[in-house]
Amino acid sequence: MSAVTAAAPATELPTTAFLAKHLRENLWFYLVLIAGGVLMVAPFVWMVSTALKPAADQFSRDLIPRRITFENFGKAWELMEFQHLVWNSFRIAALSTIGQVVTCSMGAFVFAIVRFKGRDLLFLVLLATLMVPYQMTVIPQFIIFKTFGLYGTDVPLYLPSFLGGAFGVFLLRQYFRTIPLELLEAARLDGASLFRIYFSIYLPLARPALAALAIFAFMSSWNDLFSALIYLPSDLEKTTLPVGLALFQRLYRAQWALMMAAVIISIAPIVVAFFFAQKQFIQGFAATGIK
Repeated sequence: MSAVTAAAPATELPTTAFLAKHLRENLWFYLVLIAGGVLMVAPFVWMVSTALKPAADQFSRDLIPRRITFENFGKAWELMEFQHLVWNSFRIAALSTIGQVVTCSMGAFVFAIVRFKGRDLLFLVLLATLMVPYQMTVIPQFIIFKTFGLYGTDVPLYLPSFLGGAFGVFLLRQYFRTIPLELLEAARLDGASLFRIYFSIYLPLARPALAALAIFAFMSSWNDLFSALIYLPSDLEKTTLPVGLALFQRLYRAQWALMMAAVIISIAPIVVAFFFAQKQFIQGFAATGIK
């Protein structure tokens, strides 16, 4: 017992020495990371600080408000009828997310599992569409939607998501390829169909990648100003949150406290969604190898 007790501290010393050496060798690296983190967080801190200040103190240099007030949030909400803007944006973003996750997961499953002639060439063509800027497809897409009488509705904002997307297919395909083929072979021996394998095996195992894609799709739709300006009227009851923020900025550009409160209202759902799904989000990108 005494020999074991005497030997125990010796195992701790190398660990402490290793940590100290590692810290000395990477000190500048950590300092750069800390400085970068401060630079990224500083605008957000300033935004929150300004939103919590009374109108009389909104131009003060104090980072911590002398008197904290939440009246800016209520006033901004009432001035622009944010209940309509938030609901419209949430509905469109939710439909777009569902469309992206469903169609991209199906396409990714086919490219990862099903073998057919020309599969790799077709996948390269799909990836090549990532190099086509969105602005090149705006006019043809606008003509199509107007021909079908969808101009002035919110359908053009979420319908394209149900046709899939190259990035989502690529992301999920990379994750599906990490799933052991033994599971696929065992399911086939049991007589499972491809849809059964896709729905019961691959989708549950791909939850981290699906969460990552869902967050990206939701953020992209939630922040989409360009499409909303093209297809939706400027009526606050029908338009989305980015358009409402642009109108709010035009009307109240001198009232920074109200502006920052409105911005916080607009980003709150995204922050909450990422907070609850950050574990799956990081796991999804770590497994696919995308950086």
